[in-house]
Amino acid sequence: MRITVVGTGYVGLVSGTCFAELGHDVVCVDKDQAKIALLTGGDIPIHEPGLRELVERNAEAGRLGFTTDLGAAVERAEAVILAVGTPSLPNGEADLTHLEGAVREIASAMNAYKLIMTKSTVPVGTNARLRALLASLTGRPFDIVSVPEFLREGSAVKDTFHPDRIVVGADREEAGAAAAALHRPLTDRIFVTDVRSAEMIKYASNAFLATKISFINEIANICEKVGADVEQVAAGMGLDNRIGSSFLKAGIGYGGSCFPKDARALIQIAGNVDYEFKLLKSVVDVNRDQRFGVVRKLRRLYGDLAGRTIAVWGLAFKPNTDDVRESPAVDIVAALLDLGAHVRACDPIALPNFRSRHDHERIAWCGDALEAAQGADAVCLLTEWPEFAAVDLGRLRQAMRQPVLIDGRNQFDAERLEGAGFAYSSIGRPALNREEGEAAEPADAQPNRNHIA
Repeated sequence: MRITVVGTGYVGLVSGTCFAELGHDVVCVDKDQAKIALLTGGDIPIHEPGLRELVERNAEAGRLGFTTDLGAAVERAEAVILAVGTPSLPNGEADLTHLEGAVREIASAMNAYKLIMTKSTVPVGTNARLRALLASLTGRPFDIVSVPEFLREGSAVKDTFHPDRIVVGADREEAGAAAAALHRPLTDRIFVTDVRSAEMIKYASNAFLATKISFINEIANICEKVGADVEQVAAGMGLDNRIGSSFLKAGIGYGGSCFPKDARALIQIAGNVDYEFKLLKSVVDVNRDQRFGVVRKLRRLYGDLAGRTIAVWGLAFKPNTDDVRESPAVDIVAALLDLGAHVRACDPIALPNFRSRHDHERIAWCGDALEAAQGADAVCLLTEWPEFAAVDLGRLRQAMRQPVLIDGRNQFDAERLEGAGFAYSSIGRPALNREEGEAAEPADAQPNRNHIA
């Protein structure tokens, strides 16, 4: 099938490339000329394991192309995939400006029947609006179906080829069958429903996963006060098939381009129909506060952080991606700077992205974990990159001014910590907290505690 993909972000680029790998003739369109030039030249603007090799192979085979000419790409297409970004407006609603603009351009290029599939995350009722808009601008036949994506950054290629399910929302049986047939080589688990339900499935799924994360983080906070171990609690909970073990990893909260945006949007969707989504509002509040626990632990240890040097390990919102959008590190680093600290930051992949958005005169950009830790009063592990968990603790202690380790992702266990001489604190595992490495204070600073609670 001749497929045109509108948008070359995570969803569009991964989806288009994977459809090309399945043998389809795919053209990906983006208005960003620099991005298209990059892709045409064989480079990839995002970090996604396995994607570069797929792009190179399919481009060389002639199945995958890139252009800024949306009109020409639509004219040649049998199916058009909408993968345009829908960022949050200040009030939390999804901004549909770019999506509606793309539909207007598609209308002007319609020359025959097109199957239009919306993979962008959109509020309930959006596809009906897009259908009405397109129908008002063209007399050519078309169908619009909702096919929400459920890709995880860092494993998007794998998720595309091995999805848990494909959701297809269609108001006409033939259109739903065509969209299902296109995706059937990926899985037989295809759930066909109406368009509005498909739109809601995406928001409800992400909101539920965000809820699990905030829930286990609240449990972790209680565990710290009652002496329980959140990892043991999560393991026991996960054995219940009604609950499951996924998304029960305590830490400093979720980030990225999906969960924060979609949770806010669903709250706004509910508000627009005069319903207050109290539960999801609490989920968002818990997540916003959870990341600052790292800063609170440092302040309990040192009191005033002015002049302190804090190493930050991890800037991406999760490992295996260079995406720093709504990463907990953004707020944590900003809070440290506001308190007068100096930051030494590192990330295996995301450092350039973070630096381009959040550069500061008191941030030193470092090449690896040990360089970042040099002369530091504390290390804060914020992203669970495997190289951070594998660091030699002996060398780490030698590099630091004070042996203090705040583990925001629970990467170190009791065996690794035994005898290492660190003041250590994790999330919801009070038995692992260590008071060794008593912090010697410079003459101009006095701590209000000499251990981490």
